[in-house]
Amino acid sequence: MLVETAPISNSSRLLRRSLPFAMAGLVAVAVLTGYNVAFAQDITSDADKLDQSANIIWMLGAFLVFFMQAGFAFLGAGLIRAKNTTNYMTKSFMDFAIASLSFWAFGFALMWGTSAAGIAGNTNYFLTDAADGQTYVDFVFQMVFAGTAATIVAGAVAERTKTQAYLAYSFIIGAIIYPLYGHWVWGGGWLGAMDKIDLPAAADYAGSGVVHAVGGFVALAGAVVVGPRTGKFNPDGSANVLSGHNVPYVVIGTFILFFGWFGFNINTGDSIGLNAINTLLAGATGAVVALYIQLIRTGKTDVLFACNGALAGLVGITAGAAFVEPWSAVAIGAIAAPIMMASLIVIERVLKIDDPVGAISVHGVTGLWGLLAVGIFANGNNGVEGLVVGEGKQILSQLISMGVVLAWGLVTGFALFMLLKVTMGVRATEAEELEGLDIAEHALPAYGDD
Repeated sequence: MLVETAPISNSSRLLRRSLPFAMAGLVAVAVLTGYNVAFAQDITSDADKLDQSANIIWMLGAFLVFFMQAGFAFLGAGLIRAKNTTNYMTKSFMDFAIASLSFWAFGFALMWGTSAAGIAGNTNYFLTDAADGQTYVDFVFQMVFAGTAATIVAGAVAERTKTQAYLAYSFIIGAIIYPLYGHWVWGGGWLGAMDKIDLPAAADYAGSGVVHAVGGFVALAGAVVVGPRTGKFNPDGSANVLSGHNVPYVVIGTFILFFGWFGFNINTGDSIGLNAINTLLAGATGAVVALYIQLIRTGKTDVLFACNGALAGLVGITAGAAFVEPWSAVAIGAIAAPIMMASLIVIERVLKIDDPVGAISVHGVTGLWGLLAVGIFANGNNGVEGLVVGEGKQILSQLISMGVVLAWGLVTGFALFMLLKVTMGVRATEAEELEGLDIAEHALPAYGDD
């Protein structure tokens, strides 16, 4: 005998979907309350305890890096189809917010907390151990970098990834993936203390590896797990062009990113001018070289390649901005562009990976080049010496760091996205993808009917 069951109402379905988030919110409130009660503190920010002139520069740098989020949003949205613009903007906006919170709760402690073995910090969760204003300045500057690492992945998995799965990823990269490798390089960890094996510390001034390579190779793992967009590859493996919808967005986004990069690579004292000119020259050279390579290939000047060339040059100089001379910055940017362009071909045609915005190549592959370039071009500025001054040990440290970040990004990226796949699911349905995620997930088209 068949028993007829009543259909599930929309309100019941909404309640079921909302329950896990409500429970997570209650747990978070309970944890925060407990920490506030147990570790209540006075905030000290006396002027005589702070280097105010340097801190003004660091805070301005942090604000510039924060503004780069707008650049990522415009750049990525312009390179995808119009029907997914709201979806991409939502992810770009929310991943920064979520990664910032997870970095505050856990990431800052893991990255910059006290570490006995050089593997992970273990103090200052939720900033509960902070006792002076300097810690808060440092936190803000580091937090915006964590948000940048998180948002790199958005482009590689664009147009077919569930929003909720993407936001869960953003929390984990800000809490664990970015901070741990960052601790090894910047926070007193083992990659910064290789004198025990008679090697200098791995050098990465502003994050070619810590930020860009980590984000780029987690992006590669995400793109593989999520799979290509419907219609990207033919049965014979050849790729179709799924053109973006707004070239002006791409150019505007690149201008914003280029501008923000001066905050990314900022320094104080005698090195502030050097860092700025190296940043400018590497980005400009990358743009010019990419444009002319494409002109030779096709007979056309392609501003999209020029934009990605500029970003490749900027990623390439990020590790060595404070360690190389201006002529070296030109060389680094000039080499970064063809590396990025060759990588785009390999990623799509050989590996059959769909990366709508080229994030894997621009950030991951060129991030590795940035690390290697320090070992080649560092001339003794700020104590780092490479092959140009006859020192060979630095390049060994750089190669170790390159191998570690490649393995770390891929292993953690695959583990995270596979976990999300078997739990909450990562891929939108084919019907949702064809309709466009703006409607399917947000009921909010980016543009009017006209």
